[in-house]
Amino acid sequence: MFNNRTILITGGTGSFGRHCVRTLLKGYQPKKLIVYSRDELKQLEMGEEFPDARFDCMRYFIGDVRDKDRLVLAMQGVDFVIHAAALKQVTAAEYNPMECIKTNIHGAENVIHAALANEVDKVIALSTDKAANPINLYGATNLLPTSSSWPPIMSLAPGAPASPSCGTATWRGRAVRWCPSFRNLSATAQITCRLPTHA
Repeated sequence: MFNNRTILITGGTGSFGRHCVRTLLKGYQPKKLIVYSRDELKQLEMGEEFPDARFDCMRYFIGDVRDKDRLVLAMQGVDFVIHAAALKQVTAAEYNPMECIKTNIHGAENVIHAALANEVDKVIALSTDKAANPINLYGATNLLPTSSSWPPIMSLAPGAPASPSCGTATWRGRAVRWCPSFRNLSATAQITCRLPTHA
């Protein structure tokens, strides 16, 4: 599935992103594996962990999911996007609510705009158990992009068979498939990247 394909991971220097990179490099031979994040120090550290001499598919793009133009540029020629970028600290989200909204909600929308603009085959997005009956801002910012009232959540694979949990919608003039919950997508991503489930 990922062999000879170009994959972009938003938030690729985070704990999930790093583990996912390790898993993809161990089990597949991607054409390009693009780490998209705003943390240049962590990108430098990842470059040392995955040196060019051994992993010539690795690319590092400095960027923020809040910047739609940069995302559109970064996704040129990309087959799969794994969207893992988010502000995830509950306390920080409560003290900086608008920053959390800009990253977790507007950033997710920017990822989808950029994926549509580049005809990306598939977007896999991560969510959290805190999005189920959220009691804090972080959970609420993850609830909206996973709700059925927000159709941009989709699989962009053309002609993909419909599943009972997904539907078809027209969004911004394009026909898209969407899933009312990230639960299945998150489980897929966790299995693919062999992440343990944390309480």
